[in-house]
Amino acid sequence: MEGGGVGNGSGTTAGTGGSGDDGAVRTLPPCCLKARASVPENDAKCHATVVSGWFTESRSDNDKADKCLYYNNPMWPGEVHSIKVEKILYRGKSPYQEVLVFESSTYGKVLVLDGIVQLTDKDECAYQEMIAHLPLCSIPSPKTVLVIGGGDGGVLREISRHSSVEIIDICEIDELVINVCKEFFPDLYFGFQDPRVRLHVGDAVEFLRNAPEGTYDAIIVDSSDPIGPAQELVEKPFFETIARALKPGGVLCNQAESMWLHTHLIQDMLAICRETFKGSVHYASTSVPTYPSGTIGFLLCSKDGHPVNFLNPINPIEKQEGAIKGGREIKYYNTEMHRAAFVLPSFAKRELATVYTS
Repeated sequence: MEGGGVGNGSGTTAGTGGSGDDGAVRTLPPCCLKARASVPENDAKCHATVVSGWFTESRSDNDKADKCLYYNNPMWPGEVHSIKVEKILYRGKSPYQEVLVFESSTYGKVLVLDGIVQLTDKDECAYQEMIAHLPLCSIPSPKTVLVIGGGDGGVLREISRHSSVEIIDICEIDELVINVCKEFFPDLYFGFQDPRVRLHVGDAVEFLRNAPEGTYDAIIVDSSDPIGPAQELVEKPFFETIARALKPGGVLCNQAESMWLHTHLIQDMLAICRETFKGSVHYASTSVPTYPSGTIGFLLCSKDGHPVNFLNPINPIEKQEGAIKGGREIKYYNTEMHRAAFVLPSFAKRELATVYTS
């Protein structure tokens, strides 16, 4: 999950169901009432250091002790995740966010944006590989791909495994993220070295508005959590802009939060996408130990045109020459994991069924 996709947000009314319902007022849990409203606490930033050699992703207001790294995130109130720090490698601030890189005891190097873990050496593969190959292995011979966010380069690295791709555009708002990852995460930054990559530093919403209609076979949104400005990335106008930029039969893969924490938000996103995309719309998930709840989800959507069956990849990665070892060996994704990503536990099936059947 990257933090650099959008510069300013339009805002929504807290407590409504979004564009996917009939306009009736809905009661949302406190976490999303806070996260989706433009309130001052959403502007909280991480502080300077680490407590007794441990980075803690979320701490309460009463824990502002000297030498602490503090961030009160309304997306997952009441829980914290700590990682033992061996050495702080970088600490800086861009116009958009605070950036921290440290060496951990168990996960290798860790990238943190505004106090939230974005990736680690050990488990980044589960996110980067799935968000790229779930869409690209579901369509034959993708040629033009756009990445929103993804300034670390990991999604680019995975797209580069697909030899049919001719153009890889990436729109990242925060150039500092790119530069920091170039220095500290060379295995991720490897993706930027592909000659097919065209980097655009700027606001993703503006970039999409200016993209010619029907430009891309696939769009991958590696976005941050929908807090403050980034909430624009889960609203209907943004998805409509994406649909316009896709070719007939083109596909979207969008970061879509955790089914353990945010099924209400996922329901809203599913409803909006079912209105916007006239092809297939599915929710998938993957396991990422250093993300809250240990899982993260994706929305897979196809534009009307050529039918897309996301559940059974038509373009398996195993049959693409050189793809398995491109840049570095694939660690997580394979065709079996692709199919399994769409198998949901009973509680999630029940909660999302109301959207699928509406």
